[in-house]
Amino acid sequence: MHALVTSRIDYCNGLLYGLSECEIAELQRGQNAATRLLTSSRIYDHITSVLQELHWLPVKFKIHFKILLLNIRALNGMWPPYISDLINVRKHARYSLRTLNSGTLLLRPAGKMKRYFGDRSFSVSAPTLWNALPACLRNNSSIFIFKSGIKTCLFKLAFSLKYM
Repeated sequence: MHALVTSRIDYCNGLLYGLSECEIAELQRGQNAATRLLTSSRIYDHITSVLQELHWLPVKFKIHFKILLLNIRALNGMWPPYISDLINVRKHARYSLRTLNSGTLLLRPAGKMKRYFGDRSFSVSAPTLWNALPACLRNNSSIFIFKSGIKTCLFKLAFSLKYM
């Protein structure tokens, strides 16, 4: 099941950022069907509890996870320069006291092509998702700690558990 269905959903899913809710729902239905087939659940059983037991993120949050993971690797210099150059760290203003303890913030470029694909690009989506993270996650430089922390954060957010 994992080799056939979930790997197809996960492949390049960072490119799916910004799709409409209708298109994401189609991918989610595919994941739900795979979950039902894997666990022998009936079609009328609620799928959320099954996804929680398997520790599978819904498709929308898998997309966010992939973009954030690419982002942390780009910030740590683990990707080629053409990807790392897309991310700009925001300099703290000397008069802004709120942002001193907020961790690394990224500069979100102004999108020129908002109507089409500008807001879906990596240089816009990565800072948007990164700046929305709690400061304790943004301060981590270890990829392994960040990966488990972001998965926990997105898992809590996806299944409406108490957010951090």
